[in-house]
Amino acid sequence: MDTSEIRRRFVAHFEAAGHTAVPSASVLASDPNLLFVPAGMVPFKPYFLGQETPPYERAVSIQKCVRTPDIEDVGKTTRHGTFFEMCGNFSFGDYFKERAIELAWDLVTKPQSDGGWGFPEDKLYPSVYVDDAEAVALWKKITGLPDERIARLGKTENYWSMGVPGPGGPCSEILIDRGPAYGADGDFSAEDRYLEFWNLVFMQDELSAVRSKEDFDIAGSLPKKNIDTGMGLERVAFMTQGVENMYEIDVMFPVIERAMELSGKKYGADHEDDVRFRVVADHVRSSMMLIGDGVTPGNEGRGYVLRRLLRRAVRSMRLLGYEDPALPELMPVSRDKMAETYSDLTRDWDRIARVAYGEEDTFRKTLQAGTQIFDLAASDVKAAGATTLAGEQAFALHDTYGFPIDLTLEMAAEQGLVVDEPGFRALMAEQRERAKADAKAKKGQHADTTVYRGILDANGPTEWLAYETLETESRPLALLSGGGATQALGEGEIGELVLDRTPFYAESGGQAADAGVIDFEGGRLEVLDVQRPIKGLVVHQVRVTEGELSADAKGLLAKVDPGWRIGARQAHSGTHVVHAALRQVLGPSALQSGSFNRPGYLRLDFGWTQALSPEQVREIEQVSQQALRSDLPVAWDYMTLEQARDWGAIALFGETYDNTKVRVVEIGGPWSRELCGGTHVEHSSQIGTIVVTGEASVGSGSRRIEAFTGVEGFDYLARERDVVGQLTTMLKTQPDDLVGRVADLVDRLKSVEKEVERARLTQLLAGGAAMVSTATDVNGISVVAQRVDGAAGGDVRTLALDVRSKLDRPGAVLIAGVKDGRVSLVGAVNDAARDRGVSANDLVRLVGSFVDGKGGGKADVAQGGGTDTGRLDEALAAVLAEVARVAGA
Repeated sequence: MDTSEIRRRFVAHFEAAGHTAVPSASVLASDPNLLFVPAGMVPFKPYFLGQETPPYERAVSIQKCVRTPDIEDVGKTTRHGTFFEMCGNFSFGDYFKERAIELAWDLVTKPQSDGGWGFPEDKLYPSVYVDDAEAVALWKKITGLPDERIARLGKTENYWSMGVPGPGGPCSEILIDRGPAYGADGDFSAEDRYLEFWNLVFMQDELSAVRSKEDFDIAGSLPKKNIDTGMGLERVAFMTQGVENMYEIDVMFPVIERAMELSGKKYGADHEDDVRFRVVADHVRSSMMLIGDGVTPGNEGRGYVLRRLLRRAVRSMRLLGYEDPALPELMPVSRDKMAETYSDLTRDWDRIARVAYGEEDTFRKTLQAGTQIFDLAASDVKAAGATTLAGEQAFALHDTYGFPIDLTLEMAAEQGLVVDEPGFRALMAEQRERAKADAKAKKGQHADTTVYRGILDANGPTEWLAYETLETESRPLALLSGGGATQALGEGEIGELVLDRTPFYAESGGQAADAGVIDFEGGRLEVLDVQRPIKGLVVHQVRVTEGELSADAKGLLAKVDPGWRIGARQAHSGTHVVHAALRQVLGPSALQSGSFNRPGYLRLDFGWTQALSPEQVREIEQVSQQALRSDLPVAWDYMTLEQARDWGAIALFGETYDNTKVRVVEIGGPWSRELCGGTHVEHSSQIGTIVVTGEASVGSGSRRIEAFTGVEGFDYLARERDVVGQLTTMLKTQPDDLVGRVADLVDRLKSVEKEVERARLTQLLAGGAAMVSTATDVNGISVVAQRVDGAAGGDVRTLALDVRSKLDRPGAVLIAGVKDGRVSLVGAVNDAARDRGVSANDLVRLVGSFVDGKGGGKADVAQGGGTDTGRLDEALAAVLAEVARVAGA
């Protein structure tokens, strides 16, 4: 069975059993503690935690997942991979252990001719948590297996928890026996022998005092017992396709085949090469899927992970002997296989390819620069008579310059050197431990939504009327302060207020929350912020500006600031217009990756690998203004996510959308169609104006456009007009001639600056001539060691070289420039003095030790600096003593 058929049968099996098919969420996790979705249950986490009410009792999904903690082990074993697909079926308080076991066993063992997977029952072994006698009894009852065929395992293997207080429960896994060639009989810890491919989590316990994932207290039973299962698609694929591991399945091995053609190497002939082939197959696919979901390469977070994956793939091809650009040859192969399921890969291919290939080009330049840095480090090692490159140097090459350790090892061997690998690995381990500590510190930072959950359960969802009105008569449902309920807030105090109905827009989709006031009998509140801490509940952060607010206050009137809302609508519709204009000018692959808008201002981030030209920015602004002038109609409608995509609506990367109903906003019909929950104008002309104020980089492969809209846009243009007016008055010219007039002034200024620089240099060199006459004879060597106040950097070097050129016998020069409290050092020694053993490098290092600095270079010219001027005279005297010591031998 090919992978797509395995996937199809899984979904069909559970749909037939009353499960709602839920499409994969983006691989970008909305959970602040996660970079990526690491398991199929993550999109359903709010339901398991009781933060949201599930819209269905049963669900089935095939979720895109990425796990990267073991990235260094990818390819070294056949179990580790970064991107994978997790098939899961879920029950939210509906069926429990018995039905979960029945459904899993039926699909796994049912003959392929009947729609199942056809695994032989005599090769299957269920495992259970050692204390879960109920599960043992159910497995026996449902499968008829004898007691000895059911493995009992401990907490590490068969108890599920998130590592924080909350739900948990025992697990049952389905293992397949691959035979004695993969390990000893009955050794269930040997994963290659008894391979786990399906995990059934029986979520039944409420965990407290969680000290680790295996050390916790069970406070009691959950009020609703849930089922969360995870089945590894790639594992089932390689077992049903008769191959050895996940890298050889139908959606991955074609990449290895192409890599073999390019490199001339053969998979299966050499273990080290096999590791590299697997890295290529895994990382090419993972990178493509990450870029498809909107990740761009960067130096931190998700972008850093993507950068590592891409560079490891390129590096592995280089180690296989292929040094030409590899991704344009490999990634289309992966696309053709994965697009059978994920059609958006084909639709977005231009963007995906541009990001991936651009990163490879950048890395190839990095390799070139890193090679030069390595060569310098290797030269220093050899010059010192050593044969080992320090672990610190290898780590700096890896961490600072992105230079892979494998290449460092390879190049060191070519030069007859070895690398201090233990030192390098220790530094890498320290880095990983710091990362783990940071991640652990973030654990438990889930906002405690218990109080909000209670409000929602008691009162139902907020009646949200932001699309319909700017005012509502409302009733208080809860008053909160410091994370808990309070009876009153006094004047000047800040708290949270939950109303039964509200006209206020809660911050979401890049749009800032509404501003306004809430009046009540005897007082007024200023609305500072509006949020949705859990789905369905709107919470207002308020400050009491008049009176005292009680939890049962009467006569509440919630009023959105009309001016604020108008500006917000203009900015949000303006964002859609700029996005459409951007795609019209640059092409459909220029997709928005993030946005923010508040009244009168918008910014839009989009994936692009190079700066826009002034002409492109101007054209984007012109297309936007034409859309406003055309008075395009703005409309919105509700439909399923699938219908919206078929309609051509654009979804923002990383956003989570309700598959049962989404809101599509269109401007000018198909010209701009986007999924959006924001507030908008009714016609594009109501935006007023769009003035682009800037375009800049916000990271590798990502750009940002900023603009003003409405009155703020006119104000910006008015300020520019005032500046132009002031300049034309000052320069006594007309606006049309202003640029030429300023350019003429700049040219004249540059000419004057050059004249001043020539005069300054002449004066400086004249001082150098005077220094020659003051040279001190030290054992037949003319030594000039002088302090020059007001000189720095290039001036000091110029002076030192000039003085050296004027010495007509063995000579050594050390100039110490002092400016702004810093010392600039340059040493220059002519050939005759070097023959006597005098070195500029030694002189600069000597003076550097006196001025709290350092430096170095070659024997003829060296330079450095320092920050302590107090011992400079002593240091210059030491120069004479050093020359006397060396030349007197």
